[in-house]
Amino acid sequence: MKVLWGLGKLLTLLFWLVVLANLLTPFVNPLHLLVNLAGGVLASIHLLEALLCYRSLRGRSHPWLDRLMILIFGVFHLQTIPAPVAPKASHA
Repeated sequence: MKVLWGLGKLLTLLFWLVVLANLLTPFVNPLHLLVNLAGGVLASIHLLEALLCYRSLRGRSHPWLDRLMILIFGVFHLQTIPAPVAPKASHA
């Protein structure tokens, strides 16, 4: 499963590089609008993911780095974060 999440991160990074290249040197007429639209939609979704996970990342060692990674990679970074371990209750 780690390979799948890593591949997703790589493809997401490649997409952001395409969006950046489109901003620096716009593609042909209909394509540059679609790339900008897709980039804006994906940025909005990643921002929403980061906002929804804001509190759950508080206990992590570097929560702002995790939030930045969520803004870049979205759910592919969220899936690589280990689940918090709940303390066991003692029945004494």
